[in-house]
Amino acid sequence: MCGITGIFDTRGTRPMERPALQRMNDAQWHRGPDEGSLHLEPGLGLGHRRLSIIDIATGQQPLFNEDGSIGIVFNGEIYNYQALMAELQALGHRFRTRSDTEVIVHAWAAWGADCVKRLRGMFAFALWDRAQQTLFMARDRLGVKPLHYALLADGTLLFGSELKSLLAYRGPSGSGLRRDLDPLAIEEYFAFGYVAEPRTVFQQALKLPPATTLTWRRGAPAPEPHTYWDVRFSVDNPISIADASTELTARLAESVRLRMIAEVPLGAFLSGGVDSSAVVATMAGLSSQPVTTCSMAFEDPRFNEAAFAQTVADRYQTRHIVETVNADDFDLIDTLARLYDEPYADSSAIPTYRVCQLARRHVTVALSGDGGDETFGGYRRYRMHLMEERLRSALPAGLRQPLFGLLGRLYPKADWAPRMFRAKTTFEGMARSAVEAYCHSVSIVRAPMRERLFSAGFKRSLGGYRAQQVFDRHAARFRDSGAADDDALALIQYLDLKTYLVGDINTKVDRASMAHSLEVREPLMDHELVEWAATLPSALKVACGEGKFLLKKAMEPLLPHDVLYRPKMGFSVPLARWFRGPLRERVRSAVLGPRLAATGWFEPATLRQLVDSHQSGASDHSAPLWSLLMFEAFLRNVVDGDSSGLPLALPAHSEAVTTP
Repeated sequence: MCGITGIFDTRGTRPMERPALQRMNDAQWHRGPDEGSLHLEPGLGLGHRRLSIIDIATGQQPLFNEDGSIGIVFNGEIYNYQALMAELQALGHRFRTRSDTEVIVHAWAAWGADCVKRLRGMFAFALWDRAQQTLFMARDRLGVKPLHYALLADGTLLFGSELKSLLAYRGPSGSGLRRDLDPLAIEEYFAFGYVAEPRTVFQQALKLPPATTLTWRRGAPAPEPHTYWDVRFSVDNPISIADASTELTARLAESVRLRMIAEVPLGAFLSGGVDSSAVVATMAGLSSQPVTTCSMAFEDPRFNEAAFAQTVADRYQTRHIVETVNADDFDLIDTLARLYDEPYADSSAIPTYRVCQLARRHVTVALSGDGGDETFGGYRRYRMHLMEERLRSALPAGLRQPLFGLLGRLYPKADWAPRMFRAKTTFEGMARSAVEAYCHSVSIVRAPMRERLFSAGFKRSLGGYRAQQVFDRHAARFRDSGAADDDALALIQYLDLKTYLVGDINTKVDRASMAHSLEVREPLMDHELVEWAATLPSALKVACGEGKFLLKKAMEPLLPHDVLYRPKMGFSVPLARWFRGPLRERVRSAVLGPRLAATGWFEPATLRQLVDSHQSGASDHSAPLWSLLMFEAFLRNVVDGDSSGLPLALPAHSEAVTTP
């Protein structure tokens, strides 16, 4: 696992300045503390930070082929590299190392851009072909590993694993990445809690989307991204439950086995949930030594799954390490803002950071259960959406939309009431289409509240854009793919694979793990496993009131009933209590303070109403308040920390949000 960065002159062969590349590479030191290397030639600079996992002795990067004409900087792991190496050797290729990195170099020479279709793993890389004067960039199918890039006005292309490497660039005359903030990205952030691909919070920078390549040829116009893979939900596999359980167990074992290849200490996260427990049980069956497992315990019993994790650890006699997180572990707010480089509002980033910190003291590689909910239908919101879809389909839109739209507007937001009486969200969802309803249900700050939250000037800068368009774009691709577009579960699984999994889960785990130089591998995100699961009927995923129905059935011989069939808890922190207690003054000073006010993007009356209503106990506004708190921390730590320190403001009638 590593950090990559680089500079490419898309127009010519201007000399590369070593200090500029060194600064970019050093910004990602945490991603690879074992080694750091640079390569410079006219018009090109490649930087790499290395966390040694495979071929520790000879896997240094940037890595070139025999004649030095093809080089690469690579972040990730190619799990089928040994099979590919044998295939390439049969084609006459000679290897100087035993590393998966060199496999990519020879795969490019053999198969060109199609080489990515042969790779099984998590990866982001930039490959330089001097003979073709081409820089080829690629990202793995499910977006496990990140890659950011920006084309500057003078034709300089910057790229890096994290945005901070691009922000660190200083050109010959002090030029660099402009800090102009993208108002569309801010709209997405407050809707989802993250900025969705391909956008970043900075107008000039982009994320390379998952399953995408970008081929830059020197002297040619800027290329269009190319999508090389997508998952198609056919849901037409006629397999029985028994056969599907057997096949799932075998496929999971293969995926786990591939991810256990390492030359360093290896373990697993064990939360006590179905996904991580399934991974640990599978690892135990493949290992001759006790598996090292790491868990976080919480003082608050509403969030504590430690007993279930211990049950699994005892069953498989793992080397189990537990650490209790203080119920008021909120000192990470500014650390997280600097770590993520752009606003990020998933509060489970706090325990994720801590469990990675714990794991790194004992292992260098950890397997996780991430991706299980998206792949096998595990989220509670899936069951709620399916229920709403049945109601939506029973009523004509002409009746349903005005009736439930009116009820949604009139019904109070009764956060204080028992769950059965909190019908406002259901009514609002019933008035919408399936895609609109799902986007509404997963939004942190929902569209009606964003309408109240944002100032008139900021809304003008959006030019009519709404975060809903992210979901609309992916839903259109889902339908164009020939998927079972009448399958309600398949559609929202696809949407989550394209949005929440990439923008939230994978971002959270990558930054939190790499902050501690820990590599995390996700067996349930193996693309071949995901492709197979997408052929399964939705009735094998959500059935009998259970999410992840098939996964649970397959794991019944391996895991206790209480682990498989208990209510899902999640990896949460007590925000509502924090904001009424130990963080009361901090949230008030941040949300109502000068930094947010200086932007001119928010309605002061709405900000005050959110704080007062929450702290009085009348409403639970913990999610939007956390989003605002983290946005304010981003402005102070990233924007102010990397700029002249002048106030960030939205000029009147401007189409952009800028930092002078």
